[in-house]
Amino acid sequence: MTATAPTQASPANGRTQLLGKGIGLLVLLIGGVWMLLPLGWMLSASLMPLSEVIKVPPVWFAPTKYTVGNFSEVWFNIGFWRFSLNSAFVALTITTCQLLTSTMAGFAFARYEFPGRTVIFIVILSTLMIPFQVIMIPLFIMMARMGLVNTYWGMIVPAIVTPFGIFLMRQFMLSVPKSLLEAARIDGASEPYIYARIMLPLSKPAIAALTIFTFLAAWDDFLWPLIIINSKQKWTLPIAMSRFTEQYISQTHLQMAGAAVMFLPVLFVFLLMQRNFIEGVAMTGLKG
Repeated sequence: MTATAPTQASPANGRTQLLGKGIGLLVLLIGGVWMLLPLGWMLSASLMPLSEVIKVPPVWFAPTKYTVGNFSEVWFNIGFWRFSLNSAFVALTITTCQLLTSTMAGFAFARYEFPGRTVIFIVILSTLMIPFQVIMIPLFIMMARMGLVNTYWGMIVPAIVTPFGIFLMRQFMLSVPKSLLEAARIDGASEPYIYARIMLPLSKPAIAALTIFTFLAAWDDFLWPLIIINSKQKWTLPIAMSRFTEQYISQTHLQMAGAAVMFLPVLFVFLLMQRNFIEGVAMTGLKG
């Protein structure tokens, strides 16, 4: 029997593939720069005096003068420090509660057998198809009967459990081998120990993804806080920005500073957890 020589890719095919990758990267780079231009101008304008912001032709990234007075005006005089604390408390509390409920429910649906498990899971997923506008009036009535109108908990309680978080964690936890959990049980590990010391550390990528999604949604939520809150002292940043834009419609430099105050915490959270974020999104859904 004669051995056949291994086939080798021709230099022309290699150059074609390299050219295709180069063109793809170039297109992605141009698209990324194009999408970041408004964000870059917002951050630049937040450091400009109004005279620079309203110039024609517009000044993009090289004004004659930079100033931090815009942030000082927005933060102290207009009171964005209070609105930022409100948003931080609500967003962090919602994120913590959703991580707890989603990981516990996901663990139960992924690794426990109980009657009606599939039916209950389908019912939970079906709630994703219900628009918020359909349930906001009944939800407001419930919060009013519980005495939670115009309170921080009125914003937090409806978001403690989310079907998306349960689905995300359940799909990721299905990828954890059953043999690992069974070995822990044979060694005498309790179920809380397995959940806290085995399942949660292995689910860090999915937890990071859920943290970013939940924090971003809670931080940017506008409609429900607008409905449930009627006191200025409890405004979150989206409500404050809406009122601020109406009041200071001609003060573009202050509007950009307020928008930067809203944006920077979300960017910080993403940069903090980006290492596990892509992995969590990519691996979720490998098993069903």
